[in-house]
This record gives sequence, structure tokens and C-alpha cells, in this order.
Amino acid sequence: MNSIPYQSAIGSPLGRITAAGRYTSAGTLVTDKLRIFGSYAIVYCLNGMARYRDARNFQTAIHAGDLIIVFPNLGHSYGPPPGQSWEEYYIVFDGPIFNLWGHTGALNPARPVLHLEPLNYWRHRLDEIIAPNLPPLERVCRLQSVLADMLANFQRDVTAERNEEWLKAARALLATNIAQPLYVDAIARRLKLSPETFRKKFARLAGVAPYQYRLTQVIDQACRLVHEGCHTNKEIAAQLGFSDEFHFSRSFKRITGRSPAQFRALLRPSSN
Repeated sequence: MNSIPYQSAIGSPLGRITAAGRYTSAGTLVTDKLRIFGSYAIVYCLNGMARYRDARNFQTAIHAGDLIIVFPNLGHSYGPPPGQSWEEYYIVFDGPIFNLWGHTGALNPARPVLHLEPLNYWRHRLDEIIAPNLPPLERVCRLQSVLADMLANFQRDVTAERNEEWLKAARALLATNIAQPLYVDAIARRLKLSPETFRKKFARLAGVAPYQYRLTQVIDQACRLVHEGCHTNKEIAAQLGFSDEFHFSRSFKRITGRSPAQFRALLRPSSN
């Protein structure tokens, strides 16, 4: 089913939007043959699933919230597999301003699929582009504004995901060999950063300095050993790399708010 609420051949000096609408497909699109358009298009998946591939040998699954950017003269194919269906919102456009976006890399064929949520928000933004009775120039400007926000939103998500992966790796390294001295320089080199940059980045993303995070991991291990009830403070201190049991006790209280003896007392059953 194809609904075309907007279709026009009239443009502006900057460009034009030639068609827009919603399309529901029930697995009838042949995906092993590449198509070539002479225009740009954006295709936002509202429901269902599909497959995308192009002449650059890029291919991926498409789900609700994924946006496909179709590039002029780039062979591509997308659509649901047999037995599946999907609903899309598409806008077809071209013109010198969008060619400029392509030449500068703002629209990049190496990045043809973005993920954008929430669905209702972006669907509303697309509706604004094809609102009735808009002059062609205003319609083109609205599309540029939405494209800019889409790309910025996607870039923020990518940066957040990369930061999350980096922080996970940094935490894993800081939690390794906790009985050994902490060599931040070595961990920074593993993550291809200078020690100072590593410290600042970790503190910004984790909310604590690397040494503080490492100490909490050590004290977590100390709590486990205290809970076992068969180790003295001196033994735990030696096992976890503290200089002596007094250093261990001070560090334990600084992190937990209690001394090892007070922590042990909490673990003893009450004598009621």
C-alpha cells in the first residue's frame, strides 16, 4: 500500500522535494537486484524489518527506527524478506544544496543507515517537512534542519556507545591483578592514550579517578575475604597488596565507612 501525501516537480534554487509518503510492503521486493536512483532519498522504518545492501558491499538488517539514506547513482536494494512486512516513511529530494551536503561528507555513502528514536518524534519531524501549503524553499530548509538533527543525534549515540565500550575496557583493566601495584601508564598505553589523558577521560566517564575505582575493587575483594571469616587483617593486607594491616584498615574504613572489625561485627548473628 502506497500513500503519497506529497508529490511535486516544482523546486527552489537550493533544491526540491519531489515525493514523500508512507509505503507498506509485504515481502514482494526482490532484494538480490540493485536499483539506482537519480535522487537522494531518506527511508525511515516505522514498523517491521527488512534487509539493506548496496554496491559498496555494505549490508545490514533494518528494524523500526532505522533510517536508510539513498544516494544518487549508488546501486542499492532494501525490503522485507519473504513472509515479512514493513512500513516506511520516505522523502525523495535533490538539488545543489544536497549535492553540497554530499560533496562535504555530511551525507556519506559509507554511512547509509542510522538509528533514530523515539519513532513518534522523528515521524512528527518528517510530517512537518511535507505539511501542506509550504513554499518549496521553506520545505527544502525544513528538510535540511531535520537532516542536520538526525545526523547530530546519531553522532551523539555513536559517541556514547564508543565511550561506554571504552569505559568497560578501562574498568576491566583496572580490576585485573588487584593484588599488584597499579601502573596507570601501562593501562593508558593499552588504551592508546597518554597517562594524563587516560586519567581525565576515565574520571569524566566513570565519575571517579582510576586509583579510586581500583581501590573500590580491592575493598570489594577485601569484604569478601572478611565475610569468609578465616583471614586476619594481616593476611588480607598481604593478599591484596597493602603495605601492612594498618594501611589496609585505613583504606577499608575510608571506602566502607567502617573498620574491618566493625564490618565483621555486622556479619555476626545477633544474640537475642
